[in-house]
Amino acid sequence: MPRQLGDLEDAVMTRVWQWNRPVTVREVLEDLQQERSIAYTTVMTVMDNLHQKGWVRREVDGRAYRYTAVSTRAAYSAALMNEAWSRSDNPAAALVAFFGMMSAEQREALQDAVRMVSPNLAETPGNPAEPTAAATGDDAPADDVPPESGR
Repeated sequence: MPRQLGDLEDAVMTRVWQWNRPVTVREVLEDLQQERSIAYTTVMTVMDNLHQKGWVRREVDGRAYRYTAVSTRAAYSAALMNEAWSRSDNPAAALVAFFGMMSAEQREALQDAVRMVSPNLAETPGNPAEPTAAATGDDAPADDVPPESGR
């Protein structure tokens, strides 16, 4: 599990993720300078640290490096959520509390995501799509093919 990014690391990675292309220290610096006063060497150090930590890969381009994200912002967020959830002494209660904090839009996004992972939620283990023959008392074959006539 990756450690949570610090504020400046997150600011740099946000740009790398948003731009979704190889970036230079100079490009990130110029964008960051619209929000705060920051030195080139500071951004260079942060990007080098992100490379050492495995967040970005880099390729030489003349006298500079071009940095590219190793994974997506979504994967980073998912890893953080998974880590927080796995540390709970009661994962089910943690999920219930988490769901309770969600906005209607977030709950809708969650439902969409669950549908993408499990196209038919009714078919998840412990929740079959249709009652089984044993549950209904119906001995018909599962594929609804009539029994052979015995000819």
